[in-house]
Amino acid sequence: MADVKIGVIGGSGLYQMEGLKLLDERYLETPFGRPSDAIIIGELEGQKIAFLPRHGRGHVLTPSEINYRANIFALKTLGVERILSVSAVGSMKEEIAPGDVVLIDQFIDRTRQRPSTFFGEGIVAHVAFADPICPNLLETVMGASKDLNVKVHKGGTYLCMEGPMFSTKAESNLYRSWGVDVIGMTNLQEAKLAREAEICYCTLAMPTDYDCWHATHAAVDVAMVVETLQKNVTTAKQLIQKALRQIGEERRCACATALKDAILTDRSKISAGVKQRLAPIIGKYV
Repeated sequence: MADVKIGVIGGSGLYQMEGLKLLDERYLETPFGRPSDAIIIGELEGQKIAFLPRHGRGHVLTPSEINYRANIFALKTLGVERILSVSAVGSMKEEIAPGDVVLIDQFIDRTRQRPSTFFGEGIVAHVAFADPICPNLLETVMGASKDLNVKVHKGGTYLCMEGPMFSTKAESNLYRSWGVDVIGMTNLQEAKLAREAEICYCTLAMPTDYDCWHATHAAVDVAMVVETLQKNVTTAKQLIQKALRQIGEERRCACATALKDAILTDRSKISAGVKQRLAPIIGKYV
């Protein structure tokens, strides 16, 4: 397998990366099924990266249909240690305008139908998730944003809803009362699985609208989302390119050892089949 240290997951509208020098294209099988699409391996800004369109090229998967486990597992098997994840979101605060960027640092889970762990079926692990975003990677991306002509908000809470429908007004106002900053449909499972896989993870949340809570803005619809989405995609690509120039080789964060004390199952009780299935995840510990 290729040894690729950086992964980029493209959200709605981000299905390819201009300037990426194509090296390979991998259709991978994992114990959890196939990823959303082929993983594009290439060079960008002097860094080798693995690019994966979350919804598949052509946007063929709903948020609930995405095979999050296969996506993260496949990136792990390629050697990925850091993931930059782009996510189209709705803004839940007046001061976060469509077209801004929010580098979120917290999540609230409102999904219902999605597997979000590699563990179970003969092995139990409880990974710390108090701080779901890698602080070092967030700082790197924040530093890369300084020269961009766009407002970037450092920190914030991402409420992950099931979708694919947008919120009712009652739901939107409830979530606002919780103090959340943005609402989206995809990044929570990625962040959980990346932590289990000991991969640093950072979300670039790109607001396209004010959901449906804002009294002077129309309720969110697809046309509104697509218009802002096109502008956001350009911003996301610029930010990723700048961040890639600043990402160093060595990791100095707790993400790299997240599983060290998390596996509770007696090693003698872990079957050979489980060890084989999860080898890229647990191999150094069992």
